[in-house]
Amino acid sequence: MNEYNSTNHCKYSIKYHLVWCPKFRFEVLNGDIALSLKDIIINICNRYNYKILELEVMPDHIHIFVSARPTVAPTDIVRTIKSISAIKLFKEHPKLKIFYDRCGSLWSKGYFVDTVGNANIETIRNYIKNQNLK
Repeated sequence: MNEYNSTNHCKYSIKYHLVWCPKFRFEVLNGDIALSLKDIIINICNRYNYKILELEVMPDHIHIFVSARPTVAPTDIVRTIKSISAIKLFKEHPKLKIFYDRCGSLWSKGYFVDTVGNANIETIRNYIKNQNLK
């Protein structure tokens, strides 16, 4: 987990903990739907070069711990996964589409994001404060 990734001009370690829910937080992510959703998310992340560090589908929300390039905003990760997964889930599970027909969408608009780093806040603050002392 302490590994760094590289591009031509950048070395980075960017990790996000993302959480979002189905509309109205209905408990619809069960059984075959949950299994399909995991596969769909894994495929999306592979396609867009997001590295999944951990993924769990709960009946009423999703947790994903993901690493991405510094040029990719967390909102883009969420938007990409939500939009593609909804389309594919509705195609694979027509009953889910019928259930959400009145709403027009599977996912709620909001999401939670937290950055996760290798160093804690105090370590970084002290490092920056002590730069002029060297």
